[in-house]
Amino acid sequence: MDYMTLKEASKKWGVTPRRINYYCAADRIPGAVKMGTVWLIPKGAQKPADRRFKSTRCKDGENK
Repeated sequence: MDYMTLKEASKKWGVTPRRINYYCAADRIPGAVKMGTVWLIPKGAQKPADRRFKSTRCKDGENK
């Protein structure tokens, strides 16, 4: 299986490496493995959903 680092995932998903570190520590990225002090994330992993908002909420504030 191919893996990417926190830095590569941060560029791909548009978030900071620290945020991805939190995702890995909270088991929100399936298949993420910690090797020593480095998290390895599967290349095909999807960015976890933002839990601050409901999935039905639009970005402009309207509920549909």
